[in-house]
Amino acid sequence: MPPFSDGDRGMRANVLVINCGSSSVKYELIDIEQEQVLASGLADRIGVATEVQASISYERPGEAPYTVSGEFPSHQAAVSKILELLTDKERGVIAGVQEIAVVGHRVVHGGDEFTGAVLITPEVMRAVERWADLAPLHNPPNLQGIRACAELIPGVPAVAVFDTAFHASMPREAYLYAIPREWVERFALRRYGFHGTSHHYVYLRAEEYLRGRGVEAASARVITCHLGNGCSMAAVRAGAVLDTSMGFTPLEGLVMGTRSGDVDPAIVGYLNERLGISAEEVVTALNKKSGLLGLSGSSSDMRDLLTRRAQGDQRAREAIAVYCYRIKKYIGAYAVALGGVEALVFTAGVGEHSADIREQVCEGLGVIGLWLDQEANRACKGFADIATAESRGRILVIPTNEELMIARQALQVARDAAQGRETAA
Repeated sequence: MPPFSDGDRGMRANVLVINCGSSSVKYELIDIEQEQVLASGLADRIGVATEVQASISYERPGEAPYTVSGEFPSHQAAVSKILELLTDKERGVIAGVQEIAVVGHRVVHGGDEFTGAVLITPEVMRAVERWADLAPLHNPPNLQGIRACAELIPGVPAVAVFDTAFHASMPREAYLYAIPREWVERFALRRYGFHGTSHHYVYLRAEEYLRGRGVEAASARVITCHLGNGCSMAAVRAGAVLDTSMGFTPLEGLVMGTRSGDVDPAIVGYLNERLGISAEEVVTALNKKSGLLGLSGSSSDMRDLLTRRAQGDQRAREAIAVYCYRIKKYIGAYAVALGGVEALVFTAGVGEHSADIREQVCEGLGVIGLWLDQEANRACKGFADIATAESRGRILVIPTNEELMIARQALQVARDAAQGRETAA
């Protein structure tokens, strides 16, 4: 296990994970050797002029969160305060930034250039900027976080972990769109898929569980369902993604909180003509005013809709029905693509916490060998197998941990790079 540079970084394994949004920075400092979170939190309302001040939460395991409010006009200002909290003499968990071995950055879109995590170089940063057209709300703030850490923690290796990378194994028949080739080649139009870090993490946990039940890794056929405000699914066989529901953008696929998922693309032109609004306005509505919110007319939050359904709200009932039907339809398609299913995995906010949704999705899946144990489903907390003993395939609830996955990959990339430098020397 080599040092990171000329021996001055020793054998440390503290990884700082940074996930930048347009006005936020989510962070975790992880002792990766123990896979233990040392501290975590969220900087919110960065650079936003509102009556409510920007704030940074800071939490150590087993302790109440501590919050700092103030003016944080930029991501760099927020990252600077985060580092100050991590190294504070009273509340901090490290003596100084020199105890950070590597920084792992979540980057949403790597296009077709990146099939795995990579050490960040000027060339990688330029590539992330090139792909910003496909993720305008994500890649630019991801870059701001990268630049902030490079300025504030100079000399510490930084690694980009891409949401799209896990899906890079998809075969061409799964990712190609049936549109003119000149469009595909000129504009890189294809299915990319997202939530890759989450799908990868829960697949590995499912594979480990299946091995304990005698299923070889090379035979593991797993359908992963990441169900949060954004929703996506993946069909994974022996660690390789065969298909995923999100496409060129995160708009395609399942019904989500505010995203429509699959629609006839002719709707865009039709509404453009009938309502006199631009194609851009239609796409914005499909992203921000559709999905559960559009169908229910009241909320994008599944918890609200389940409450409203129980109170007799028919629009809430219908929104949930459409949501669950779309998931079930994809499960059926992916079961055929995989040639069978060893495990169906539910993860993320709705997938992990809503027994009602899991039950509705799993109704009728006996045709593909999946039988839900309703008592286990209702009782489950954390990792759980909620299939009946007789079920041919397992139904698993697996809490996702994207930060841990980013930390693992970041440390491995940095170590490989250091080993390469030593070998070259």
